[in-house]
Amino acid sequence: VKVVESGGGLVQPGGSLTLSCEVSGFSTRVFFISWFRQVPGKDRELVAKIFQVSGNTNYAEFAKGRFTISKGSGLNTATLQMNSLRPNDTGVYICAARTTNDWWGQGTQVTVSS
Repeated sequence: VKVVESGGGLVQPGGSLTLSCEVSGFSTRVFFISWFRQVPGKDRELVAKIFQVSGNTNYAEFAKGRFTISKGSGLNTATLQMNSLRPNDTGVYICAARTTNDWWGQGTQVTVSS
């Protein structure tokens, strides 16, 4: 099983980034895919999750209205569209897949700075 994130980078405040997550190693859909973020000195926090069968989504309060999680084109893929980015959105964004276990990626750095 592999969980691979891509799409991080440096963006100016107010800008946008799209993160992608690909989960491989399963022949059926995982239960859900989540994006978390890790900021130095703070606990890891959930950003958004999407249930792979229903497409239902959940968002952290800070993500509502700015971020959109959606299923990708592959079997177990998801994208996170992030708009109106703020400096305090800076962190490592980590994708996770839930089956009977949790499977984690290594994360991708997002830096919001002028």
